[in-house]
Amino acid sequence: MAEHPDSALIRRGYAAFGTGDMEALGSLMTADVVHHVPGSNPLSGHHKGRDAVLGLYQRLGEETNGTMQVELEAVMADGRGHVMSFHTVRADRGDRGIEIREGLFFTIVGGKITDIDQCTEDIDEEDTFWS
Repeated sequence: MAEHPDSALIRRGYAAFGTGDMEALGSLMTADVVHHVPGSNPLSGHHKGRDAVLGLYQRLGEETNGTMQVELEAVMADGRGHVMSFHTVRADRGDRGIEIREGLFFTIVGGKITDIDQCTEDIDEEDTFWS
C-alpha cells in the first residue's frame, strides 16, 4: 500500500532537517507557517512565518553545536490534512545532554505545512535543557 502524500511530505521534511537542508525544508511550508513550542524556555512560544520557523531550526543546531539528532519513529495521517509524527531527540548542550521523545502535529493545506504543534514527554526536562 502506498504511503499517503501528507505522510510522504512530513518524511521529506524530516530528511531535510536531518541533513540541514533549510532550503528544501522551507519549500515544504507556507509563508505563514507557525511552529508552537511548549514550555517555558528561550525557545518556547509561537514561531510565526517561514523565516522564523527556519530560524528556530537553525538555532537548535547552533545551541547544540550540531549534536542534535532526530530519529523518526512513526508518521500517521488522517487523510484530511493532519499528520502526527513521533521521534526521539538526542543532543548535547554545554555540559547537559538530552534524550527525549517528542511528537509533532502538522496541519497541511494545499500540499504545504501550515501549522506545527510540538509535544514532549517531559516539559520540565526540556525547559532545563534549553534554559
